[in-house]
Amino acid sequence: MVMNDDQNEPARPGAVGSEPEHITTTTRDPAEVEAVLGRWLQGQLGEEASPEIIECTSPQGNGMSSETLLFTARWRDVATGEVGQHDLVARIEPPAGAYPVFTTYDLAMQYRVMQLVGEATRVPVPTMLFFEADPTFLGGPFFVMSRVDGRVPPDVLPYTFGDNWVFDASDEERTALEASALRALAGVHSISPADFDLSFVDPDVGTDRDALSAHLDHWEEYHHWVVEDRPSPLLTEAFSWLRQHQPASTGDDVLSWGDSRIGNMMFQGFDVVAVLDWEMASVAPREVDLGWMCYLHLFFQDLAVDLGAPGLPAMFTPSGVRRVYEDVSGVQVGDLKWYIAYAAIRHGVIMRRVTERSIFFGENEAPEDIDDLIMHRATIEGMLDGTYWDRPVFA
Repeated sequence: MVMNDDQNEPARPGAVGSEPEHITTTTRDPAEVEAVLGRWLQGQLGEEASPEIIECTSPQGNGMSSETLLFTARWRDVATGEVGQHDLVARIEPPAGAYPVFTTYDLAMQYRVMQLVGEATRVPVPTMLFFEADPTFLGGPFFVMSRVDGRVPPDVLPYTFGDNWVFDASDEERTALEASALRALAGVHSISPADFDLSFVDPDVGTDRDALSAHLDHWEEYHHWVVEDRPSPLLTEAFSWLRQHQPASTGDDVLSWGDSRIGNMMFQGFDVVAVLDWEMASVAPREVDLGWMCYLHLFFQDLAVDLGAPGLPAMFTPSGVRRVYEDVSGVQVGDLKWYIAYAAIRHGVIMRRVTERSIFFGENEAPEDIDDLIMHRATIEGMLDGTYWDRPVFA
């Protein structure tokens, strides 16, 4: 969890892509859970620790894929007798009836992968403290981690629109931010199934299956779950295009962060101090994350340009991302165009689900054309017919 120093309020915990200014989530009164958290924490630490919850809040900026509680706790270190105060974050699996964005929320996997990244690399992640599988405490499994202070590139309005710390930075500062983000991503990719047991992330790891094909299979299955009996002509065509143009060869398989974008990173100055939101973690070629990082910036950049703003066209260009990533990782990567399209199409499936979710909660009306549920349908259409790739950024 992050705290945005510029706004003095909790930053959004990192839902994918853009979102309306308000996303309905299952709500709970934090005051009602303080006693529960206190009893639970006593069970974790023991009566001698005398834990107490000092403050508990539920930030308005909760993400779509899990609930968040911010709380401060005080307890005695039994070994030293010293009493310490701890700023903590609980991430809670949402109830199944809350129109989930994803099919499952494997919080145990997220906890373990953040723990692994923290132990095996220099990538900054919050300290993982407790995992609770029993849903009876807070209505779902949850984990508790340390709270980290810093600032996050905003999603609402996106940082490409201006009037925020990223946009107002100098070119040199934005270059430093981009390099720090890619250095962190390269650190994540230093974890590979050749050196670490990643079966808890991907049960099929170590088999003869092609990781990229398996990754694509997973997302096509998610696509079918999202559209159910209301198929999307555009998304059906898009997945067919992905199969037809899938790269014949890939680099090594690595731990893939999944939601690799600066909106899921926290910064002090222009250096990454926390990498967050791991619900999309998997095993895949490193280009999958690089394509997502490029596309999510392009998504925000296109929104800005479409509304008459200049945006930040020099950030996260495909050629720049490749060059910087290769410099900081020492690993050569392939062409990113297919992976950028793959990111846009996966994002299209997610955005359809997000839009339908807002309709379910009465925040939007259903469009006549089913593909208008995808806010960046024109981008995907341009990728499929080739016109999107004519832009100078892909030269």
